Amino acid sequence: MKEFVISEAKAETAVLVGLITKDQDENKTKEYLDELEFLADTAGAVTVRRFTQRLNGPSSVTYVGQGKLEEIRQFIKDEEDNEREVGMVIFDDELSAKQIRNIEKELKVKILDRTSLILDIFAMRAQTAEAKTQVELAQHRYMLPRLQRLWTHLERQGGGSGSGGGKGSVGLRGPGETQLEMDRRIILQRITLLKQRLLEIDKQKTTQRKNRGRLIRVALVGYTNVGKSTIMNLLSKSEVFAENKLFATLDTTVRKMVIDNLPFLIADTVGFIRKLPTDLVDSFKSTLDEVREADLLLHVVDISHPDFEEQIKVVEKTLSDLGCADKPSMIVFNKIDAYSWTEKEPDDLTPETKENISLESLKKTWMARMNDNCIFISAREKQNIDELRDILYKKVRELHVQKYPYNDFLYDMNEDER
Repeated sequence: MKEFVISEAKAETAVLVGLITKDQDENKTKEYLDELEFLADTAGAVTVRRFTQRLNGPSSVTYVGQGKLEEIRQFIKDEEDNEREVGMVIFDDELSAKQIRNIEKELKVKILDRTSLILDIFAMRAQTAEAKTQVELAQHRYMLPRLQRLWTHLERQGGGSGSGGGKGSVGLRGPGETQLEMDRRIILQRITLLKQRLLEIDKQKTTQRKNRGRLIRVALVGYTNVGKSTIMNLLSKSEVFAENKLFATLDTTVRKMVIDNLPFLIADTVGFIRKLPTDLVDSFKSTLDEVREADLLLHVVDISHPDFEEQIKVVEKTLSDLGCADKPSMIVFNKIDAYSWTEKEPDDLTPETKENISLESLKKTWMARMNDNCIFISAREKQNIDELRDILYKKVRELHVQKYPYNDFLYDMNEDER
């Protein structure tokens, strides 16, 4: 069966395509394509060109207009003439089976969308049986409505319709529909099997969580590639895999921590992203249960990212979808060492933009907005990590006393002795 996603990371070349619409201006489209390029790089592809088009919305037939599609086709042909093959074209939104079929017919190269690219990265990153099962389930759910395009070369050979059919239709109907139904049945059976496996894994995970004792649970949440795993390693002195790539962490890692006299659990979870496929959220239910069952959420934010405020909104919306919006939480602004800003000239009377705000001004703004329920750190440079530990100790201790009022701490120690 033809593959929908890249089966392994190869240094293929890619062209990116996005739309500028009334809901997504040029700057926003650029940010989305920057992220899409980072996704492509994580998957092992090198971006050689970007194409954008202004439209009211994506075309239901070819996503972009026919003229833009012809421009992309001509670019691919010119690259081939110069012996620089373009391996794939990646679209920033999810494509339907009809769109993929029409675009492939025109461009004659591999066509991916943001969802299939994310699925490919997840498949590449999955290490445990649980993660592999979750990814496979999401891939099959993605494939199911797109099966038709696999068998366009096996179309009906006979004409007419109904029981009588047309001239020569009896016995000459092509194998396309039969093969399509066979594949659909196989995938549906596989989905059912994978769901059963995940239910068993979910039961095992629930039992594990029950056996963890009367300990407060802290979960690191946030956008992908904001430094959650690095913070986890610093706080718990563990060796969780951390890399400057998207979705470096796919399998939830839980570690026991002890700060002074207080033991608790801390979990590093999968990062969120804009336009996260619904199938992935559904498939990763058991992984995200660590977030649901946490007593405290540490929302890690990359403050050096130019669009960090929208990333905060994306994470908050995902947490709301998971039913975790009301949990106790605090924001950990990471990567202050990488923050940069441009100071305005004294005679510059143009309105101040977010590029002109200093880190100190940003700190004051956010601390006032969050009622001091935030901290600014650099995990890489180990700045303010001790302060983070102190805040974490106070918050966890407060939650511990509320949840387990009759459960003694690991050691007897007065506040004055700390």
